[in-house]
Amino acid sequence: MISARDWADARRVWDYHQMGHTPRPCSVAVGLGSHDLGVADTAVSLYKRGMAPLLLFTGATSPTTRERMPRGEAVHYQERAVELGVPSTAILVEPRARNTGENIRFSRELLEKERIEVASVLLISKPYEERRAYATARKLWPAVEVVSASAPMTLDEYVDSIGDARLVIDMLVGALQRLMIYPEQGFMISQSVPPDVLDAYERLCEAGFTSRLLATDAPSS
Repeated sequence: MISARDWADARRVWDYHQMGHTPRPCSVAVGLGSHDLGVADTAVSLYKRGMAPLLLFTGATSPTTRERMPRGEAVHYQERAVELGVPSTAILVEPRARNTGENIRFSRELLEKERIEVASVLLISKPYEERRAYATARKLWPAVEVVSASAPMTLDEYVDSIGDARLVIDMLVGALQRLMIYPEQGFMISQSVPPDVLDAYERLCEAGFTSRLLATDAPSS
């Protein structure tokens, strides 16, 4: 059972994960691979609005995408974009990355190899991964302006799209934990976590939403 308090805390964490950036024209739009084809759909929508002249999709496979996306996340994103009307000449594919850091590093390397000058990046992710993607890009690609974007969804809408409320809350909690511990490991820039968000995180951990926590920091419940 997910209590009203749990839902309130989850919404507080959900809101924190989103950067609140207004999409604006950038040198390139980079779609971060995942199980969610909505990332590709959002990238296509922004491309058609003139927010970027080029799409770059990045991602290999993971245990959660291997069956659904056997050709790799970036390739399936590319196929989706072409299906939605984006010319193949406007798409680059980076098929090796297996985590957010590699998404950024390998995308940067591919654009440099293609001699594409990049001053700004429209970074497209799942809604609850906006802040993590932003913090990672600012660490690994500090010279470019980073604008975060995702599908415009509420938490309730996202839960409906996934079909597993507990899993979604677990993912919100796990993503926040990484935002707090990864800067010390050099993976991303530090982000200030407001006290009310930290309180919500701790209550959700105490309530047992811990399946996506890294073992080194998983609280007992």
